[in-house]
Amino acid sequence: MSQKFLSRIADALERISPPNELNPDFSVGNAFLWNTTPDSFQVIESVNHVDLDLLLSLDRARDTLLQNTYQFAKGFPANNALLWGARGMGKSSLVKAICVKVQSENLPIKLIEIQREDLPSIGRLLSYIRDLKERFILFCDDLSFSNDDHHYKSLKAVLDGGIEGRPDNVIFYATSNRRHLMPRDMIENESGSAINPSEAVEEKVSLSDRFGLWLGFHPCTQDEYLLMIEGYCIRYGIQISKEDLVQEAIEWQQTRGGRSGRVAWQYFIDLAGRKGISI
Repeated sequence: MSQKFLSRIADALERISPPNELNPDFSVGNAFLWNTTPDSFQVIESVNHVDLDLLLSLDRARDTLLQNTYQFAKGFPANNALLWGARGMGKSSLVKAICVKVQSENLPIKLIEIQREDLPSIGRLLSYIRDLKERFILFCDDLSFSNDDHHYKSLKAVLDGGIEGRPDNVIFYATSNRRHLMPRDMIENESGSAINPSEAVEEKVSLSDRFGLWLGFHPCTQDEYLLMIEGYCIRYGIQISKEDLVQEAIEWQQTRGGRSGRVAWQYFIDLAGRKGISI
């Protein structure tokens, strides 16, 4: 076997399992994006977020997640959290807004976003931050798994920690449109075709049970939808009559086929542009 061929094999193995030589400096920022080609923590200079007090109609979820985050930031026990439910109702916005608020109070937490497809690398990520003084919230947005997707097994490393245990300075926040992180029809299909239906489904469904906090987000009412827009108008000083706002906002939601916090914000962006207001 040629030396050149052996070198190629060695290079390939190094790419698959890079050595733990990364020494990240988390003093340079408060938010980071985990990359795997190669392993690195990309600094996010400014987190794209909405102020916490603008996230209306989310009182219970907001208060629960904020308290959990404070506990964690102060070194007390805290739970992993799964924010699940209707699209566009502020799940990821709430996570980012709470992190920014807690960080603004000089509490030592860092936000690290990890993409779903990078979950198999989470063991390496934990090895880089396990013994550091900072406290880390790992955040995965829009988390879900298909029937043949085995990435969920990697997630157990941060939820349960295996033999080594989850680091005390790490918790995991995830958002998903699905409470059990997999489609209902896939749960039913596996249940109907397996020799032992309960065991076939249990491994995947039980993943969501490993989150200590389940926070549900449900579609907003029309009154809540309008209240969100009114709150944005007050914050940014946009003048519009009640009648015009209601008429325009309802017409906007009809063109989008539904209403949500995201649709409310998109209407407000259009309104602010037409009014010549910078936000």
